[in-house]
Amino acid sequence: MSFRALGLDERILKAVQHAGYTEPTPIQAAAIPLILAGHDLVGIAQTGTGKTAAYTLPLLTLLARPGTGPQRRGTRALILAPTRELTVQIEENVRAYARHVPLRMATVYGGVGERPQIQALQSGVDLIVATPGRLMDLMSRRFGNFSGINVLVLDEADRMLDMGFVPAIRQIVRALPDKRQTLLFSATLSREIESLIPQFLRSPKTVQIGRRANPADTVTQFVYEVPKHLKQNLLFHLLKDPEMNMVLVFTRMKHTADRVAEKLEQRGIRTGALHSNRSQSQRLRALKDFKSGAVRVLVATDIAARGIDVDGISHVVNFDFPMHPEDYVHRIGRTGRAHAVGDALSFVTPADMGDLRSLERFIGRGLVRKRATGFDYHAPNNSGERDDRGERGSAGRDRFRPPAPSGHGGPRRGPQRPFHSRRR
Repeated sequence: MSFRALGLDERILKAVQHAGYTEPTPIQAAAIPLILAGHDLVGIAQTGTGKTAAYTLPLLTLLARPGTGPQRRGTRALILAPTRELTVQIEENVRAYARHVPLRMATVYGGVGERPQIQALQSGVDLIVATPGRLMDLMSRRFGNFSGINVLVLDEADRMLDMGFVPAIRQIVRALPDKRQTLLFSATLSREIESLIPQFLRSPKTVQIGRRANPADTVTQFVYEVPKHLKQNLLFHLLKDPEMNMVLVFTRMKHTADRVAEKLEQRGIRTGALHSNRSQSQRLRALKDFKSGAVRVLVATDIAARGIDVDGISHVVNFDFPMHPEDYVHRIGRTGRAHAVGDALSFVTPADMGDLRSLERFIGRGLVRKRATGFDYHAPNNSGERDDRGERGSAGRDRFRPPAPSGHGGPRRGPQRPFHSRRR
């Protein structure tokens, strides 16, 4: 199927062609005709399969249709996303696809000055991309005219639930017209989210590509069982592999992200950090440096990483194993995007074994255990931090034995498939 067969506006098709895309992804092929037909829609697909284009392309076509041209005041479409980074990323995609369409657009998110955002809302724009918190604040102060909203998009719905945004979304939705089209997209869809669908959508069509719990098939997944105090050393050991050339590392805590980044920098590995304690300018700089290759490793927390949409990430490393299976799916979806291949490596300590078993039940299969050849799994704990037994600086025996050698030192990549340098 071609993009032309989906019924998109000719000007949008021209921008899609300019972006280098020739065929829609499955989620795009299934969702776009339903959106153009005016249906409410729930779209479920693995991370990296082109969900943003699946709703932005038809949304722009709807905005460009005759009789729905720019109004003097008032907003016609609203996209809600959980993080600043994702909001910026959506804006970049929209501007690329709308390059031949007159569109007034604004982004609304925290961490930056609100005056330009207020001015945009007061002057009237066709499309707003926003985080719920900042938008709710501005709406409560009566900035913006939302009486003409025709389309509402809830992107990364599961993450917005996890981050506690549902009350803010409810408040925002109450200010929108009842007669509107609502689109909800997510990589995973929990029972909690399913229970919210009747509150926001009316008789929605559902498009589900692949099993809702599965990461992308192009991601090869490994587990490295390692004592807690040796995780930093194992990360440095694995980074000796030159194939790990663009690596995204996840930690649970902000201070851990800073510590991991600092230790890698001390060992000569260019590294950036991305978390909510950093200013918006620092976060954008870290992401820009990672995209450009100025840094080889980016260490991030889950919340800050929601907007990371970078082509060519070779490896995702779960330095701290995620407590929730949905977080694992989102994390490793940062690699293997748009049919490219990638590796996901997870460090698992004795304390993480329960979470690992929960994840394997969630995705319906076991993960391959690996051992790094030449790495000393029995090194004493001289780091000064507590191990999994709560002991500080103890060099005692670990709760598990290191796995048997697998015959190689690091993650082995399968037959290489060419990277698609552009995201669908």
